[in-house]
Amino acid sequence: MPEQYVATDSASGLEVTVTGDFPDNPDDRVRIARTATLFTRLFATILTTESEMERQHRFRAIETQLEVADALIREDFAEVQRLLHETMSSMGVTEEQLKQIEDELRRHLRQFGGFELPEGDEDGAPGGEGDDEQPV
Repeated sequence: MPEQYVATDSASGLEVTVTGDFPDNPDDRVRIARTATLFTRLFATILTTESEMERQHRFRAIETQLEVADALIREDFAEVQRLLHETMSSMGVTEEQLKQIEDELRRHLRQFGGFELPEGDEDGAPGGEGDDEQPV
């Protein structure tokens, strides 16, 4: 039988209900409750934004971060790269600047742990040679 977690933002009264079959592990239940509370607080904060344009930007920022988190959890690094590239481009970062950022990140990752980022295609976008997945 499905269970429910209800999270309420005390300042605004906004309430979010999460319904499902949850694991019995107490730690999982704490994480579910905390995540639901954080999600509710984020929504309440965004909804108090008076400017419609700013409110839409804030919603989009949260959507993007959740998409990145989902891709990271699924270990879909091509999707993470695509989302970050899309986000930076929408912020006005040029392809040249993206390439500089990528080169600097690669250098730091090699220095601090030997981790290598997958190479992009000739435009620097994700999905280079040997990558069967195509960006959506």
